[in-house]
Amino acid sequence: MTTTTKDTGRMPVRVIIAASVGSALEWYDFFLYGTAAALVFGELFFPKSDPLVGTLLSFLTFGVGFVVRPIGGIIFGIMGDRYGRKPVLVITLLMIGIGTTAIGLLPTYAQIGFWAPIMLVALRVVQGLGAGAEYGGAVIYLVENAPPRHRGFWGGFAPLGVSVGNLMAAGAFALVTMLPREDLMSWGWRVPFLASILLIAVGIYVRLRVTETPVYTEAVVARNKVESNPAMAALRKHPRNFMVVLGARLAENGLGYLFPVFGLSYVINTLGVPRADALSALMVAFVVELFAILGFAALSDRVGRRPVYMFGALSGIALAFPFFWLVGTKEWIWIALAFILARAVVTAAMFGPQASYFAELFPPQRRFAGFAFARELGSLLAGGPAPFVATALVAWASGSWWPVSCYVILLSTLTAWAIWAGPETYEENIASDNSVPAGAMPART
Repeated sequence: MTTTTKDTGRMPVRVIIAASVGSALEWYDFFLYGTAAALVFGELFFPKSDPLVGTLLSFLTFGVGFVVRPIGGIIFGIMGDRYGRKPVLVITLLMIGIGTTAIGLLPTYAQIGFWAPIMLVALRVVQGLGAGAEYGGAVIYLVENAPPRHRGFWGGFAPLGVSVGNLMAAGAFALVTMLPREDLMSWGWRVPFLASILLIAVGIYVRLRVTETPVYTEAVVARNKVESNPAMAALRKHPRNFMVVLGARLAENGLGYLFPVFGLSYVINTLGVPRADALSALMVAFVVELFAILGFAALSDRVGRRPVYMFGALSGIALAFPFFWLVGTKEWIWIALAFILARAVVTAAMFGPQASYFAELFPPQRRFAGFAFARELGSLLAGGPAPFVATALVAWASGSWWPVSCYVILLSTLTAWAIWAGPETYEENIASDNSVPAGAMPART
């Protein structure tokens, strides 16, 4: 009746691959675009601007994808709660994959003028709509297939896919930046985008072969619990949990993009560190993060989601200034350490337990829509603007980084407060209609 083996805590490899490959593609796309925005898009698509304005404009198009993510979360979240998790996972994977591949085929400003950035923005919209529900769907698919006492660990494979995607994107750009600059700017930058078609093929093949989750089948379909508008029902009936998700996203998503995307741009463009050195340091951080995510996710099965998440948020406050002190040395070892602390401690401690935590905050009949809508609204407020805001703050401060550190502290503080105000969920029954009531008092730890 279920696809899990509850006695041993194991899950079929196909279920893990089906969920994590989409997350890998989504974040391969978003980190790839962020890296390209930091390194080449300003010149390719906004060449009439000065370098700083070009970088700001390219980061602004990076944020466009986040503007439409809540819309995608609502649309596909509703579909996921009404028609099932599996069909939505296929649709969102196709949208992200096609958008990413098509960017690699775009003509530049030098070829077609202002139509180039317009087409770039249009493809970002397609990607953003799909991404608005992709991660939420992947997480829910894992959590609803997982044994009750292992939901944190198995849910961690979705954010693990994120780190794999980030690592592949960093690796792909590290390789193409070894090309002569003329080749990089003419055709080399396109290769990583076009290569995403391989992930699409694997993802679609696996996702078409998996079954619907047992929780959705038994708790929603069999009991006729399908709702016409689960997104609004989640907001109306679970407002507190909705706001916990939104607040919890601010530091995780904001710093998850600020440190690697803005940080990479700052290290290369402001500090003058060679691209290959900066990218290799970041890749090391992504490798370490792979293990840290699963470690923090598994820890949340033992001590709860909130303590682990809170540790990540408070670590963000602690790292706000030291990150820039470390990269300011311009020494590879200290730059690598800065990125490792940012990714494998700060982000991983929040990202690891987040998957199961957010899924557990909503009942099954409105889980997909509530999760995706609230999570992507947080993306709009934090992740999308973060590189742009950080770049603008540095420009405002005449090249100084201290305002960015204050921004990091602000995001981390808001997330710490949201987690403190939220309920504990790791022992809840996720098949229940109301496993975590909107008015339940948090279990203080």
